[in-house]
Amino acid sequence: MKEKIKKIIKGYLPGFITGIIVFGTVSVIAATYFPSSQTTYDNSASGLTATDVQGAIDELYNVCFPPTPIGDQILENNDIVSSGDGLYKDEYENGKYTYKGKNSNNYVTFNNEEAGWRIISINSDGTIKIMRDVSIGNMAWDSSTYLGNNNWNRPADLNTYLNGEYYNSLTSTAQSQIVDGTYNAGGITYDNNDMQNQINEEKSVISKVKIALPTVSEYLRANSNKNQCGTFSLNNDNYSICKNSDWMFNNGYWWTLSSHSGTIDCVCYINDYGDVTDHNAYRNIFAVRPAVTLSSSVQITGGDGSKSNPYTLS
Repeated sequence: MKEKIKKIIKGYLPGFITGIIVFGTVSVIAATYFPSSQTTYDNSASGLTATDVQGAIDELYNVCFPPTPIGDQILENNDIVSSGDGLYKDEYENGKYTYKGKNSNNYVTFNNEEAGWRIISINSDGTIKIMRDVSIGNMAWDSSTYLGNNNWNRPADLNTYLNGEYYNSLTSTAQSQIVDGTYNAGGITYDNNDMQNQINEEKSVISKVKIALPTVSEYLRANSNKNQCGTFSLNNDNYSICKNSDWMFNNGYWWTLSSHSGTIDCVCYINDYGDVTDHNAYRNIFAVRPAVTLSSSVQITGGDGSKSNPYTLS
């Protein structure tokens, strides 16, 4: 369809001394002469930038027929479920959808890492948040003091590393697909039993960065067994059950973005039993699983989200 429309548009361009193509409120103004091979366009009035015929057509088409946001693409191809593995409507944040369960089909090929990342959530603005399925190594959350500092925005050592050296190691395509995300970096009450309150605590500190970490609430919300595992306290009481219904659990020790409120140095991590616990930020024995937010303009070009056939992006 796109190519057909382009051919129709292009057929009318050659031979015009001065022409105006209008789609809605967007105008492309031809301001030169025949033949078309020499035609250039001054698009400054319309906000477009292309000056060649094909470029003007492509740009005009994309303005008139904008691509579907990646979040909407995923929603169009997935049933919303209320039990078992799959994509759920988030009950705590309007317009958000979250993958839950042990075997959710939320795999993505990103940074040329086939099925190396998984979708945490679809955000209300059409962006998606993904995290690396396997860690990039063990390192301290922060080692600036004897026990470390749990203020992510200070910035913590891990914040600096992820948004510096690690970001620069990504492919240029991957970098172009990442947007500055809104990451909730507030401290939480340890062993709390109120998920909404915990989310509000996490939102008390906002970090606008390209790369961060999953929060404790995201780990808990990835569990499809809400009755036994839906809060910090419930998860830790029933860890032997809960680890079997949460795709984020991976038999390892890994850092979250959530600090332990009331302290200046403790950060929450997930252990190999599935417990949420905490330790001093200076410890370098915990794994790092980065999280990034992908632009709504990123497109899915293939795959069904399964590990054997992950979503591919462009």
